[in-house]
Amino acid sequence: MKAIISKQPGPPETLVLEDVDEPKPAPSEVVVAIESAALNFFDTLIIEDKYQYKPDRPFSPGAEFAGTVEALGEDVSGFEIGQRVMAYSGWNACREKLAVDASKVIALPDSISSDAAAGLTVTYGTTIHGLRDRAVLKPGETLAVLGAAGGVGQAAVEIGKAMGARVIACASSEEKLAFCRELGADDTLNYSEVSLKDGLKEMTGGKGVDVVYDPVGA
Repeated sequence: MKAIISKQPGPPETLVLEDVDEPKPAPSEVVVAIESAALNFFDTLIIEDKYQYKPDRPFSPGAEFAGTVEALGEDVSGFEIGQRVMAYSGWNACREKLAVDASKVIALPDSISSDAAAGLTVTYGTTIHGLRDRAVLKPGETLAVLGAAGGVGQAAVEIGKAMGARVIACASSEEKLAFCRELGADDTLNYSEVSLKDGLKEMTGGKGVDVVYDPVGA
């Protein structure tokens, strides 16, 4: 099978496409035939050995993916061959098939495409943890999302609205802010034209916001 491989630290130009052995599941693993894999910013860091996780080489970039179950380990239950799933692996998703622990695999309904599902785990998982577990965002509170047109920012706009907050999307251009309004942002602020601090105070009647979600400076 084909896999995109990192053999040495470096930028994307150092990656190579090679044939590798097909995976066989350990007792607790599921082998997934990958249809879609997502790339995130940290993938550019991990292939250059600049991320906190440094997998042994050779490895493939890509932390999350979606596809269909091809094989099951002997201890795995709750899945069946041919079932559509999504999963988080940390790396190695940029290949045709991957064996991953069943605890990291989620059944996928037909209403969600593989392309959409492959990009849910990192950005939306990060945002749910940030807004629900860390900020404890409450209905009626005001949430300012910085870098709101990016992947994690987009997730924060959508999840913030779903949690009942007033969402102020902050970005650096009108084009990006228009996209945020399509996602459901209540208000927008262009911080290339207006001071972020002054703009947010004015938009909240001097009170300020309850929660600031900052994926840009994280």
